[in-house]
Amino acid sequence: IFIVFIVFGVALGQIDASITETQVASCQSILGMISENLNFGAGFTMTLSGYALGCSVIAIFARIGGGIYTKAADMGADLVGKTEAHIPEDDPRNPATIADNVGDNVGDVAGLGSDLLESYVGALLSGTILAIELFAKHVFGNTEMLRQMIYFPLAFAAAGLISCIIGIASLFVRKKLSDNPHKELNGATYISAVLTMVLGGVIAFFCFNQFGGVMIEGYENLSVFDSVEFHIGWVSPWVAAAIGVIAGIVIGKIAEYYTSYDYQPTKELSAASVEGSALTITQGLALGMISCMLPCVVLGVAIFGSYLLSGMYGVAAAAIGMLSFVATTVSVDSYGPISDNAGGIAEMSYLDPSVREITDELDAVGNTTAAIGKGFAIGSAALATLSMMTSYIFAYTPAPEVPNYAEGALDKIALNVIEPAVLVGAIVGAALPFMFSGMLINAVAKAARKMVEEVRRQFREIKGLMEGEVLPDYKTCIEISSQGALKEMRVPAVFAIAFPVVCGFVFGAEFVGGVLVGATISAIMLALFCGNAGGAWDNGKKYIEVGGVEGHKKGGDAHSAAVVGDTVGDPLKDTVGPSLDILIKIMSTISLVTVAAFANNNLLNMLGL
Repeated sequence: IFIVFIVFGVALGQIDASITETQVASCQSILGMISENLNFGAGFTMTLSGYALGCSVIAIFARIGGGIYTKAADMGADLVGKTEAHIPEDDPRNPATIADNVGDNVGDVAGLGSDLLESYVGALLSGTILAIELFAKHVFGNTEMLRQMIYFPLAFAAAGLISCIIGIASLFVRKKLSDNPHKELNGATYISAVLTMVLGGVIAFFCFNQFGGVMIEGYENLSVFDSVEFHIGWVSPWVAAAIGVIAGIVIGKIAEYYTSYDYQPTKELSAASVEGSALTITQGLALGMISCMLPCVVLGVAIFGSYLLSGMYGVAAAAIGMLSFVATTVSVDSYGPISDNAGGIAEMSYLDPSVREITDELDAVGNTTAAIGKGFAIGSAALATLSMMTSYIFAYTPAPEVPNYAEGALDKIALNVIEPAVLVGAIVGAALPFMFSGMLINAVAKAARKMVEEVRRQFREIKGLMEGEVLPDYKTCIEISSQGALKEMRVPAVFAIAFPVVCGFVFGAEFVGGVLVGATISAIMLALFCGNAGGAWDNGKKYIEVGGVEGHKKGGDAHSAAVVGDTVGDPLKDTVGPSLDILIKIMSTISLVTVAAFANNNLLNMLGL
């Protein structure tokens, strides 16, 4: 069964990564052929940013719409079915069961694919765009070096795709797999990561070794490597990318520790459910908050380490490294909703309870892998957004009239945090993810309320439904989820897209720069909190269901309290958390695309302020 689920996950992962790389390569090739007729700074940057923006817009609609659909159905099914009617999860008597299972595919497969496609594109293009901006603003002047800096992200990602194929294939060639599916999934990820780093080193050698000892014309003591801040020669971007790979794995392991019931935090959360739902919620909130610290430290070390080795281009390389084996990540992530659907089908088909026990165990692993995948997504989003923000500041900073290649990249730009415009922008930006999250949770609550009312109505009015003599009206519940998702997704999505543009035309480029900084910092914390708290609540419930808490079983008071925690955590981990990484990337991308329009044409400038 484990292998069957992985096969379908692999199909999605390989398709997602392959299509992304093909499209990005095609975009770069077409632009390369007409580059002589383009301004390197404006033409390339705006065109590539437009492609990234298109991916971001689709991703935010898919994630928000899919998240509202699936969580409205899930909450409606759980609140009435489990806690009021006391019937099993996915019981065919529950009118919201079909909508719930369809939602797993809408939110966790289609939404996941568009989310990681957008993350992958953002990581790939952030390095390319930054390299072009560095060249355009005379940080370095070697056109061949620029060409290799543009090629390196795509080549490294291609190495990651090849490594993922080998890593996943290792599961199929082994004669016997262990009884621990999570161990096998981790093994495939580690094989992919190691191979990616090895192949990445070879690519870095062929891309950058040729510049060893090459000096900048007119600067006797300044090499090409020094001008782009490659402080340890040709290996600099490779080591930075390797730092991203390692940071991604470490962040994933931290997420696993806080969300898997193999470890103490989730076991303690399950034990708290014995005392009621209030303690379940309280301890889950504490777990989510505590779980933010270590990933942020790892992320900070990755950013600082990659910057010290390779400058701002190194930060972009770290983002590429973190997502280079995205095919494995998608394969492992999509395994969760597939196993969840299988469990639902087993329950609705009245198969032997032992079948549901197997699928529940695999689903618990899927919850943990989903939390790991969300950690990868938000980590790479932070790194890619930082690169995009640097490109954004370069975009509205005029190039020096006389090139000075001895001056570092960050010496040519400024975003002074004590400037009132930047500081106020950062404060407003820090509040944005909370506003955005509140809108999403409110949207889920509205749709879920209608679902709960409909499920209760059917239990009350359809005679023989609870006895299993007649089937419920599944279609009405599906329509409620669909209509709710389409209606409620509009305001949050438009808000995310329009806010930086409106701010730019009113307050100017520096204010928007502050907004991007503040939003990125708070979104990282909030996304980690939502993903880990929600994952822990879900697996805490499953730990009780498998008999992990002595004296308490499925259907008891402790289980009912855990179901409440799981229901609270559902919109956090599956709607809010995944949408926040898209929020910061779409804001940085749309700001980069539109900065040329509002940098000198904003209300403050017109008023002479």
